[in-house]
Amino acid sequence: MDFFGINNILEYFSLEKTSYIEVVGAIAGLLCIWLASQEKIINYLFGLINVSLYAVVFFQIQLYASLMLQIFFFAANVYGWYAWGRVNEQKQVELKIRWLKPKQMIIVAVVSLFAILVLTFNIDHIFGYMAETVFIILKGVGFNIVMPELPPDALPFLDSVITVLSIVAMILMTRKHVENWLIWGVINVISVGVYFYQGALVMSLQYVILTGIALNGSRLWIQAAKHNG
Repeated sequence: MDFFGINNILEYFSLEKTSYIEVVGAIAGLLCIWLASQEKIINYLFGLINVSLYAVVFFQIQLYASLMLQIFFFAANVYGWYAWGRVNEQKQVELKIRWLKPKQMIIVAVVSLFAILVLTFNIDHIFGYMAETVFIILKGVGFNIVMPELPPDALPFLDSVITVLSIVAMILMTRKHVENWLIWGVINVISVGVYFYQGALVMSLQYVILTGIALNGSRLWIQAAKHNG
């Protein structure tokens, strides 16, 4: 299990404080987003690998909202894989790339802002409750473990912004709305600073690259939306 520790660093590549799990997760994440921008359904396989590994990393660098986000991402990747692959009775792809309607945009903005504020002031309580629940379940099935002391979230507001906007963007991606790429662009810029500050250097670099991919994804999906009318 030492492989999953963030202190298991890649000395071979002279990357200070860079763990194997972080690098593998970053590569999977890059492949996921690039394939999604090309509208390739296989992106969801790499997405599942990415979120599983990053959940472990986020626990160790005390970004609990981002950890909980990975649980949502896991489910969203499974759903997206299903939704993108589903066809109607005429054997045509059900989902087409398109824009949100103005009313939908307003609703998304208001709900997002409210969720960010709620999560910012309650993240430690919410994650503590989840951790305690998991601990009780594991103890109940026979694991001999001790409940660890959980320090507070390192950056509650920015962590919450990343988490809420990521949920919104992922939902919009599974439904093939163009706006998902615009939101990913904002998320990626914020993430670069947050992960660098927390010492997750490869993750920070990954989000620099993802910013470029998001811009390219926006361009491709805007063109597709115009083509779809």
